[in-house]
Amino acid sequence: MNNYFRITGYWPENDICFIIDSNGMFEKLWQFSSFLIQKGIKVLEASKEEQMLDVNIKNVEYDSNHIFLRANSKGKPEYKEETINNISYKAIKVADKIYIPNK
Repeated sequence: MNNYFRITGYWPENDICFIIDSNGMFEKLWQFSSFLIQKGIKVLEASKEEQMLDVNIKNVEYDSNHIFLRANSKGKPEYKEETINNISYKAIKVADKIYIPNK
């Protein structure tokens, strides 16, 4: 079972955005999203591994006890166009980390 998930979130209370990964802690993507929403986080992008395309973020190893902060920044994330193999995608950038949430 593949349960590698990535979420880009925004925490309005502190004006912080972030990219976090889970590889084994949640069985379903909606569980990961719900976990964050309960803490006051706005989920901006939520992707399964097969939906996303990494630009400069490598996957984390399996770990059923932790979520992993991949990037964080003040304010909201930046959306930008990223071209890979002559195909343009809508990418998301937080700090220096970029990925395509829906390839």
